[in-house]
Amino acid sequence: MKANQYRDHFGGNLTEKEIGKTVKIAGFVENIRDHGGVIFVDVRDQYGTLQLVSNDDHLFDHLTRESSIQASGVIRKREEEDYNPRITTGKIELLVEEVKVLGKSKNVLPFEIMTSKEVQEEVRLKYRYLDLRNPKVKETIFFRSRVIRFLRDWMEKEGFIEIQTPILTASSPEGARDFIVPSRKVKGKFYALPQAPQQFKQLLMCAGFDKYFQIAPCFRDEDARSDRVYGEFYQLDFEMSFVEEEDVLEIGEKLFRDTFTHFSKKKVTSLPFPRISYQEAMEKYGTDKPDLRNPLEIIDLTEIFEETDFRPFRGVPVKGIKVENIADRSNSWFNELVEYAKTIGMPGIGYFKVNEDLSLAGPIDKFLKEEEREDLIDLAELKKGDVLFFIADRKKALSLAGQIREELGRKLNLLDQDEFSFCIINDFPMYEWSEEEEKYQFSHNPFSMPQGGISALEKEKKEEILAYQYDFVCNGIELASGAVRNHDLEIMRRAFEIAGYQEEEIKHRFKALYEAFQYGAPPHAGMAPGIDRMLMLLLEESSIRETIAFPMSASGVDNLMEAPSSVSELQLREAHIKLRD
Repeated sequence: MKANQYRDHFGGNLTEKEIGKTVKIAGFVENIRDHGGVIFVDVRDQYGTLQLVSNDDHLFDHLTRESSIQASGVIRKREEEDYNPRITTGKIELLVEEVKVLGKSKNVLPFEIMTSKEVQEEVRLKYRYLDLRNPKVKETIFFRSRVIRFLRDWMEKEGFIEIQTPILTASSPEGARDFIVPSRKVKGKFYALPQAPQQFKQLLMCAGFDKYFQIAPCFRDEDARSDRVYGEFYQLDFEMSFVEEEDVLEIGEKLFRDTFTHFSKKKVTSLPFPRISYQEAMEKYGTDKPDLRNPLEIIDLTEIFEETDFRPFRGVPVKGIKVENIADRSNSWFNELVEYAKTIGMPGIGYFKVNEDLSLAGPIDKFLKEEEREDLIDLAELKKGDVLFFIADRKKALSLAGQIREELGRKLNLLDQDEFSFCIINDFPMYEWSEEEEKYQFSHNPFSMPQGGISALEKEKKEEILAYQYDFVCNGIELASGAVRNHDLEIMRRAFEIAGYQEEEIKHRFKALYEAFQYGAPPHAGMAPGIDRMLMLLLEESSIRETIAFPMSASGVDNLMEAPSSVSELQLREAHIKLRD
């Protein structure tokens, strides 16, 4: 590297080839150790750690841990008994002739750098610049950079062109709350930060670009959770012209396969990925994000219990989950599952154990008719040692059964930790009924093409209309959503009308698309893999915030910059805003 006033070598990269050379390095003081009057200093840079020693007993007296320093001297080989195999420079050390403090650190640190991942997250984020000095935390950011570079190269090789779309735009109903930005220039008007580049990428297709992509920042005012960061996240956004659903799915399959096989040694689902309709996913797994590593499936038992004497099961949906060969589990094991069921809103969970003679043992067995017992055994294909769990609820039987299925998968260690199990969920319903608003609303992406086009919108029951929408799911986490877009103005008018939008409102809220669709808009489709979630899986992190350099906390607060914060009265006046109590 070219020499400068601070260093001519990276200390963490030095090897035995440099023995005898005079070098100048710079970095952070990781540790200061006194070994019987001989002081050793470990200096860390981005590339590793190097041990410093000196013949001058007082040369290191003024150093504090995490100060940035410059040191110069001669590289020498350590004594064999002093080798440190834990670091790449473990066979050499720097005999220091001169040391200079470039930036002095306080004596007391907020936490130990090398164990910062064990510190409370709020504290880590407040001192994120120190947390990022931890090599394990820093490596996550390096890994993120490598993955993004791989994705960019991959898309370019597939013929996609990278185009940036605006950050300040118009508010648009896309499923979450907008972050709004007041306009100084136009009194009483607001910009919005994009929830996704949805309309812009469709406009790019209208503009004649065949394949577009970008690493897009997206902004949504949604509560955080383990796989969703508050405020801002990044996705690989791409769109294609003159394509059908299968064209996009094939690109998505190859993209995920190539990325996950390149950055992991785990088993990745072979192509083509399983395609599962939304309805089938809900019926079998109780979720549209199924973890297919879990072999358990939900069984519909409603018909068996239509005339049952056990009143809690009569007239309500009843779902079952069969687990083989667990009847001999302890009572405490079953009690733990009962307690879990209570945490998700169930009164508990009922179950039968299957005895050796195929009789059923359980508290509700006495309420069953013999015919019901026989039907249960036949339908669930019960055998000796099996257990059949029951979930009954008037409105939420499927989703509750899905959560019980997931908990059973965890408790029984059914999930292969060395596998990335992908699937594609498609055929989403176009609409869903909102009890709160007493009207139909879009269930997924409002810009999707309905299957069957205008005929379906006019003739089919609203809840039975399907959309060309699809999600890519891996190990129970949604990694991408996409759709064939609605590019036909007549279909767009009718689709939004069903969801309660009159034509004048469509013209106003989606003016650019409404106009563009009158000038020969091509058929187009796309999707948007979530980069942060991909990283979370590849890095085996339990929190998505670990994959981001400067994330918001789970509560939506930037502990480092202390945002959100107050602004001055002048700023409010310039933005034409008055605060109310």
